[in-house]
Amino acid sequence: MFEIVAPGSTIALVLVLSSLLLTVTLMNPYSKKWNPRGLHCYVTGGSAGLGLALAVILAKKGAHVSIVARDEEKLRIALEEVEKARQNPEQILKSYSYSLTEAQAAEDALKAACEPHGGKAPDAIFLCAGTARLGYFVEQTPESLQNGMNISYWISAYTALAYTKRIVQEKKPGKIIFVSSVMGYMSFVGYTTYSPAKHALRGLAETLRSELLLYKSSVHICFPCTIYSPGYIEENKTKPPITLKIEETDDGQTPEQVAEGLFRGIQNGNFHITTALVGSIFRCSTRGATPRNNPLLDAVYGLIGHIGLPIWRRSVDATVKAHREDHQKYLRGRGILT
Repeated sequence: MFEIVAPGSTIALVLVLSSLLLTVTLMNPYSKKWNPRGLHCYVTGGSAGLGLALAVILAKKGAHVSIVARDEEKLRIALEEVEKARQNPEQILKSYSYSLTEAQAAEDALKAACEPHGGKAPDAIFLCAGTARLGYFVEQTPESLQNGMNISYWISAYTALAYTKRIVQEKKPGKIIFVSSVMGYMSFVGYTTYSPAKHALRGLAETLRSELLLYKSSVHICFPCTIYSPGYIEENKTKPPITLKIEETDDGQTPEQVAEGLFRGIQNGNFHITTALVGSIFRCSTRGATPRNNPLLDAVYGLIGHIGLPIWRRSVDATVKAHREDHQKYLRGRGILT
């Protein structure tokens, strides 16, 4: 006997089956993954932390790797680490010393890295350069606010602009990988010179993901949580006590762990890439029109966020309010209050 199904039920069944089929397709381990072997990969901030960890992974995968940073001595040591990952004598592994917070320097650095490759643009750029200098908003100056954008937004935007112009002129598909932060999804006290820039990077990546479809090029953006890198040690020197208190339960990840997660996300074709559970929950709770990485799993993350994030936010607010008296003492000690 055949059961007669009402038209509305048929439509619902088709939608469910289509969703399941899409999920299986996205989770298919045999689908073609991005392979950097033989490609030229350009990594900013490549002298330490996440940038260096990524450069090592790319070299192990057989890519030609160019690393860029300001400090020549750190670059020399970093290039030695990348060389240890060399897979064949044909790989071109180079380092370049430039400060990328100026548009011309970003253009010059990219041009220099193109020269060993016949003047052609890299196949992929990884924009890892940047740092954080934290503090209370009331302590900031117009100059420190501008500097926050320079070292966390413009340092990536200038290179992305120079690269986009090159691939369009060369009619060559490209790949841009931005590195934001979980602070590009949300924020709290202490991150006034950092979080706005990371939110801005998300806006730039969202726009370029759409625009670069015109050139058969792809864009990705990573939102890591705490990375235990040299930059993390520096940012903790100016991090307010209340910020440290809020973050005291944060497990964090090593640069190598984040680099592995980022690389997997690129291989899987994910646009928004998160490397820790907390990041995935925030990603799915503030997704907007961003493509899903996995429809079913993202729905679970979204449900967890729907229940858990309001509780977390109330806890953060309570911690901040409890710090009011200590904060007044701090402001008096700094001469901001008399």
